[in-house]
Amino acid sequence: GRAGSQPGDSGFHAVGIIFFILGLGTLLPWNFFITAIPYFQARLIVGTSSTVGLEGNSSGTQQDPARDEFNFNNWLTLLSQLPQLLFTLLNSFLYQCIPDKVRVLGSMSGILLLFILTAGLVRVEMPPRSFFSITIISVWFINSFCAVLQGSLFGQLGILPQGYSTLFLSGQGMAGTFATSAMLLSMASGADAQTSALSYFITPCVGTLTSIVCYLVLPRMKSMLGMANGMLRTLEEISVESSGKGAFALHNGTATSAQNRGPGPERPSVFSVLRKIWLLALCIVMVFTVTLSVFPAITATVTSTSESKQWSEFFTPVCCFLLFNMMDWLGRSITLYCLWPEKRLWLLLPLVGLRFLFVPLLMLCQAEPRTRLPVLFHHDAWFILFMLPFSLSNGYFVSLTMCLAPKQVLPQESELAGAIMTFFLALGLSCGAVLSFLLKALL
Repeated sequence: GRAGSQPGDSGFHAVGIIFFILGLGTLLPWNFFITAIPYFQARLIVGTSSTVGLEGNSSGTQQDPARDEFNFNNWLTLLSQLPQLLFTLLNSFLYQCIPDKVRVLGSMSGILLLFILTAGLVRVEMPPRSFFSITIISVWFINSFCAVLQGSLFGQLGILPQGYSTLFLSGQGMAGTFATSAMLLSMASGADAQTSALSYFITPCVGTLTSIVCYLVLPRMKSMLGMANGMLRTLEEISVESSGKGAFALHNGTATSAQNRGPGPERPSVFSVLRKIWLLALCIVMVFTVTLSVFPAITATVTSTSESKQWSEFFTPVCCFLLFNMMDWLGRSITLYCLWPEKRLWLLLPLVGLRFLFVPLLMLCQAEPRTRLPVLFHHDAWFILFMLPFSLSNGYFVSLTMCLAPKQVLPQESELAGAIMTFFLALGLSCGAVLSFLLKALL
């Protein structure tokens, strides 16, 4: 039932654009929250007015950064990643109990409501502790909805031609750049601090609303595509089979689903597959442990040493977030053309291990507040120089390990391989988030 799914069709493009937007929508919460770290930090500095702009301080006076008593960046990172890990484990159970449409629309509505709450809080004065509690609770819930949404959409992609998966991943890769652009536009608009923060948080509300509309017109688009009724039915009531293991279909580049494989050999076992891909699983854990241990918890606190007040305001959004997102996206894209070292996989471990060097390098930049470590790299150029290979290698190795895993196993095991990798991906993110607390304490 692949009728009408050829890339030449305008219907294919329409459905493709929808999956790109849905991909973008799944990562909006994480990206919009981390990019606004200066705004949250400033509202949490005890004793300042809570009406602050996106660049951190409305008054223009530099607040004493030594009073970051909430460790907001670290909590934000941890409570965004733990739900991902939890729901990767709960996925198969959730899929049996709750129908697909309910999961997707329910989680999108939850994300929308929490974004509206966050935008509303911009105008509300409150003591830092209450603001911290409300924000952190909504971060936990918004990311739980995200995890459910991502798992469910991966399941739907599992039974569609592979081109859609690539577009979905590409949309996810663009979410960070989208958030950073919204931040820069709000800051550059010249509006007062509150208005620019408000307009920034309204953007993901519109984005999520667009995703909901796209998801609702999706079945109509698919029937216009003239896909076989059988396929549409499967889409409506996706079997637990493809949903539960759907996550890999997306990463691996083969969109074979459980249904179209026929009665193959007996079900592959997790351990036999893990024996073949343990190296790649270890690599993805290492990649994300390094990345999340310093980004954004430490990189977002690096301050510019420049005299220019304008540049100092734009330093974090541009050099920490925009730079990371664009290089990460570039790194992911390179794997479309090059999968080195595919032939010598053992090389991957020392290469990924080299990324641990970025941890001390970034910690020795101008990250404030610090009590123990000296600053070795004062100039802004050093920070930029470290961020470029740090983000490029993150995108490249994540995409590389995800693409290579299914190729190490038999065709009937490739789905399971993808599911296992998705679990280790979430594990790496959580390990990095936990490690960030330790590194922050070492500063």
